[in-house]
Amino acid sequence: MARQRRADEPADASPGRLIAIAVVLIGLVLVSLRLLPGSPFESRAAATWGAPADPAGRGTDTPSDRSSRPSPTPSPTPEPLPFQAKEIDLGIEGWYSWSVLDRRNGEIIGSDNMDETSTTASLIKAWVVADYLRRADDAGQTPSDARLADATKIIRDSDNTRAEQFYNTVGRSASIKRLISLCELTDSKVAADGGWSRTALSPRDTARMGACIADGRAAGPKWTKWLIDEMRLVRGGGDFGIRKAFPAAERKTIAIKNGWIDRTREQEMHINCLAIGDTWTMGVMVRYPIGKGYEYGMKNCQKITEALLRPTT
Repeated sequence: MARQRRADEPADASPGRLIAIAVVLIGLVLVSLRLLPGSPFESRAAATWGAPADPAGRGTDTPSDRSSRPSPTPSPTPEPLPFQAKEIDLGIEGWYSWSVLDRRNGEIIGSDNMDETSTTASLIKAWVVADYLRRADDAGQTPSDARLADATKIIRDSDNTRAEQFYNTVGRSASIKRLISLCELTDSKVAADGGWSRTALSPRDTARMGACIADGRAAGPKWTKWLIDEMRLVRGGGDFGIRKAFPAAERKTIAIKNGWIDRTREQEMHINCLAIGDTWTMGVMVRYPIGKGYEYGMKNCQKITEALLRPTT
């Protein structure tokens, strides 16, 4: 006969329910022990509760982490330019100045007077042709074969008649103003008479103009290689100066444009040299009494360059 539950006996006091309650209580005890510092059941969260985040959590390396990482490979030291900055006294009569620009970083070295100007004569023709080619491409035009042949004569042979025609096409003194702006020149200015021959350029700005041609600003991306190749092929009377100071095997890799003129008004010879190498550009200018002739200045452009070249080992 089933036992009747007393009125004061809990309704859930069956054995099954008692076991369930015991399990819950044991679980609560275990959880409490995990949260109690020093307990063998202590959890990692409890042990570090309130402590600073571990190194991994802070996003920093432990000493062992740092030591296990390979050291970064240092960047190789770039090859020095073939020139060295130094004072030179070559016993040259008259005025002379030089400047070299490192095409890799834009650094410039030069003589103390590298910011002084002289008239460019034919040296400026490299810019006139570059300006013509860039503007034609900007306008969506391709110069005819005949015009390109004219440009070749201007660069390789320094043809004055064709240079004047191109100078008129590019707006005369407006072209020189573009040169100063586009190539970021600081010393130079348009000639008082507006002509290309009397453009005033410094050796420092000559080197900058060379960099402007080399990096594509002057002639634009389409025509820069063409122009540099033409400047490497300068021939005849215009092939003198800077690149002549280099071994014969290197000369063909150096682009040049030179200028030479007798200024009867000033009774002076003005001889100017621009050269573009793989990692550098250079400008050299000399000015001296007119009676000494062209050869004196042409040889001195080379002599100045030779004095600045690093010794070969």
